[in-house]
Amino acid sequence: MAVEKAIGSSSLVEVIDRILDKGVVIDAWVRVSLVGIELLAIEARVVVASVETYLKYAEAIGLTTTAAA
Repeated sequence: MAVEKAIGSSSLVEVIDRILDKGVVIDAWVRVSLVGIELLAIEARVVVASVETYLKYAEAIGLTTTAAA
């Protein structure tokens, strides 16, 4: 995958189009513990992509059955 560098500013529509075309995944995991006792655990995975892009890559990461449901 090549990195493209654009000269000038991009409009919001172009940025949204690129995100929906390529997709963005934010994966976060937070654990708060005190003296070895886990008090709070948060796991979040946020996927921002078009439905077409998501379905295209869902099989590669093992989410085909989830995507079909």
